[in-house]
Amino acid sequence: MPSGDVVRLPVSSSDVLQGRYDGKTALKDEMAHGNPVLMRTLEALGMVGPFTMTSPWEMTDPRGHSTINAGGYAAIPFGDQYPPLWDFVRSYAQNDRSLGLPQQSASTWRAALETNLIALVSRFLPQHKDSKVFFSNSGTEAIEAAIKFVKAARPKARHLINFKGAYHGKTFGSLALTPNPEYQDMFRPLMPNVTTLPFGDADALEATVRKIGARNIAAVFLEPVQGEAGVIVPPPGFLRAVNAVCKRHDILIVADEIQTGLGRAGEWFASAAGGLEPDIVTLAKPLGGGMAAIGATIAPPKIIARTLGGFGKRHSNTFGGNSFSMAVGLKSLEILVAENLPDRAKRLGALGLERLQRVQARYPGTLEAVRGQGLLMALQFKPVLPKNLTPGLAELVGELSGGLGCRALYVGGITANFSLSAKRVIRLTPALTMPDAVFDTLLNRLEATFERNPTGGHLLRHMPLDRLVRLGQIAFSG
Repeated sequence: MPSGDVVRLPVSSSDVLQGRYDGKTALKDEMAHGNPVLMRTLEALGMVGPFTMTSPWEMTDPRGHSTINAGGYAAIPFGDQYPPLWDFVRSYAQNDRSLGLPQQSASTWRAALETNLIALVSRFLPQHKDSKVFFSNSGTEAIEAAIKFVKAARPKARHLINFKGAYHGKTFGSLALTPNPEYQDMFRPLMPNVTTLPFGDADALEATVRKIGARNIAAVFLEPVQGEAGVIVPPPGFLRAVNAVCKRHDILIVADEIQTGLGRAGEWFASAAGGLEPDIVTLAKPLGGGMAAIGATIAPPKIIARTLGGFGKRHSNTFGGNSFSMAVGLKSLEILVAENLPDRAKRLGALGLERLQRVQARYPGTLEAVRGQGLLMALQFKPVLPKNLTPGLAELVGELSGGLGCRALYVGGITANFSLSAKRVIRLTPALTMPDAVFDTLLNRLEATFERNPTGGHLLRHMPLDRLVRLGQIAFSG
């Protein structure tokens, strides 16, 4: 650029805030500069947005189509712009005078959240009363920290154990613990010495410990309910049995509570409720209140000290513990406690699962199975095309089935989540604060969607042909 030329940005923040930068232009620019495959897929399905909130639990697309938001991948615990959190953030912006990035100083916001997290965790897991908190910016970063903590704490133990269907993230360390070839294969070789066992089989864990040797295993990583795998609830007694094996052999346990923790599964901590006594707990999604990027790795001093001794040179990050995220996390915990949201999730989840089971019984031609724990629920669609007509295309048919199922829900007034490790599963993760009347409307809309689509063939017939062709072009171009 010639010296003296003025740099001009094409879009200003006021353009966005005041609506001059409209949704049509935003979609065009996303196609040009963002993830065009994702945008084209969502556009073909007719659910690309951008969206405008009409209440914390409802939103409208550019065509005026209104949906209840059961999406958000469990990261929106209160809905969007929930007044108690929104008002707090306004007050924080107007009144706070603390450092935004207190990297080399104490921080009132960070200290307050550390204190409250340990108080909460130790209420259900008393062994964590003296534990420490390491903050990061996401769930996968929380897992990365946990990997380093267990390896440093047990330097001679080179092996980690995970479970089939697990999802612990997609950064390099956590990716090795997420046993999905679609995610992993392009990036091999991955972190070595990870042994993957069947989820729900404690006998396999015991046998593996005997085979590898307990002294060679640093930790077992597991989700108390597998979310991305399609809301897989373990069999009764599994978590307690894992705990017994690990405690007997002195193997560390890492509970990935990133999706299930802080109320989503109807408990403060689903691992503790299931009889697990984890040495490390990772948290993220709801802690940010749907507004801030935050992850937390909680571990006792004897585990964390080797990694974070001195200035923490062996593990650190720039933005973890920033004041805004800590403030939002602090207020989010207060709302969860004040409104007793784990119990609310348990109550609504039980009502919701009962309704889903009735719908599945009435429409088995479309809905193969339903599952749920708390307000983490799954709809497993039947393949929209039979295997004998689509040999060798099971993955693509699975993606199509899930996509058409998600679109049918959207047309029926519900925004839901894809499950990328379970192609035919669509997850519902409504806000824990969703009013009873809105939740009931959501379930009524869901039932009406299956009344209109009693078989997988109906999902296909209700998809406009031009959109179906575009989806096919996107699938085969990859």
